[in-house]
Amino acid sequence: MTAKALMIQGVGSDVGKSLLVAGLARAYTRCGLKVRPFKSQNMSNNAAATADGGEIGRAQALQARAAGVAPHVDMNPVLLKPDGERTSQIIVSGKVWGRASAREYPAIKPQLLPLALAAFKRNAEGADLVLVEGAGGAAEVNLRQSDIANMGFADAADLPVILVGDIERGGVIAGIVGSWVLLDAADQARLKGYVVNKFRGDPTLFDPAIDEIASRTDMPCFGVVPWFSDAARLPAEDSMALANITQDNADSRIKIAVPVLPRIANFDDLDPLRAEPDVSVEMVRPGAALPGDADLILLPGSKSTLHDLAALRDAGWDIDIHAHVRRGGKVLGVCAGYQMLGRTISDPDGVEGGGSAEGLGLLDVETVLAPAKTLGLRKGRAQGEAVSGYEMHMGQTTGPDAARPFMTFVDGRADGAISLSETVSGTYLHGLFAADDFRRIFLAKLGASSTAAYEAGVEQVLDALADHLEAHLDLDALLAIAQLCAASTSPAR
Repeated sequence: MTAKALMIQGVGSDVGKSLLVAGLARAYTRCGLKVRPFKSQNMSNNAAATADGGEIGRAQALQARAAGVAPHVDMNPVLLKPDGERTSQIIVSGKVWGRASAREYPAIKPQLLPLALAAFKRNAEGADLVLVEGAGGAAEVNLRQSDIANMGFADAADLPVILVGDIERGGVIAGIVGSWVLLDAADQARLKGYVVNKFRGDPTLFDPAIDEIASRTDMPCFGVVPWFSDAARLPAEDSMALANITQDNADSRIKIAVPVLPRIANFDDLDPLRAEPDVSVEMVRPGAALPGDADLILLPGSKSTLHDLAALRDAGWDIDIHAHVRRGGKVLGVCAGYQMLGRTISDPDGVEGGGSAEGLGLLDVETVLAPAKTLGLRKGRAQGEAVSGYEMHMGQTTGPDAARPFMTFVDGRADGAISLSETVSGTYLHGLFAADDFRRIFLAKLGASSTAAYEAGVEQVLDALADHLEAHLDLDALLAIAQLCAASTSPAR
């Protein structure tokens, strides 16, 4: 069987491509189609582990869930994880492939395009429809020659493209028309129409704009999608979403403070906590002190532990954390946050550039970073309750406090550490708060009740998103535009 495919590109980043693909995946799956998501190249430090021992972008994992299939490395064959201002770790087919600067990466991309096409072909096997997500903006003409994420991939795989504009940002007409104008004739021919996303108010007010866009581009509009407020209840793809998160549930019983570090990663760990009415999660940015009335300080994951530990000290948050502990407050570190809580972090193999640093000294453990990444789905028990999630870290942590583990995996392996006073703890397990029973017990010890059913809530939002798109997009027309995948016959150009 040969699948059909349709590519969703944007006029820029964060226009809602990921959620549109997730909603379309759920909608078409409910119609009886076998749907697969795909993104040839993603850039995000919010990653998800796969059952085959790899990692992909968090957005593709959510899209796979929307389609009712297990996430697989072929859904996102190239993942860039920024670990510096101009450098990224390169994940290929779920595994660490190398590291490159922004200037070096264009020369590498021609090597990766055939790998991405092969993954696309494998991913399409047995599917009826592949929904392909672009990255960034469709008309980044300065990157077009070596592009493998937008029109470069659409050309290589011979895909039709739908353009998405975000009216919430303003300038959506210029974004759509400008993208068309900047593309050459061959790429323009791939643009089959556009969608306007995140509209507030009366959508008929946009009717004159549709006529104007048509007169300049000949592209039809497949729908104006109103603002979908429940999108905030779904896992975010990258740190751009942090700009919209401040403090929620201000009338809650407990407050959890989270320092926003420059290389913060996998912060969707916080989503189940933010879903609780009794819990306020306050994201604290540099320049502000960690609140003295916090019940818990939670140190999140990071793509660069040593860099973010230094940033934490530069912000003065180490002083705030120690003062919090002296007052009897509790601290939890997840993954890199766990490493920071120990006595020392050393990097003898130069995983993060080499060197070592003193940790916060709140846990009697030491971490040695290592090139081999620990990665995989995990199940176990913590505080007597079943938990599941994933490990995704480079390095091992050992020491006396690890004799009091935070949890135990089903294979008998202990994870994490708890201080002698039981006020400070750490774990490598991402995603543990998604377990409702564990979260209930954890929050009860802080003085809050738990009423949210997190995983069921995600399913409800995905169904609501599909309903939303069915009401405002011409799904039949979009499906008609999708064409047979040509990855098996089209050479990489």
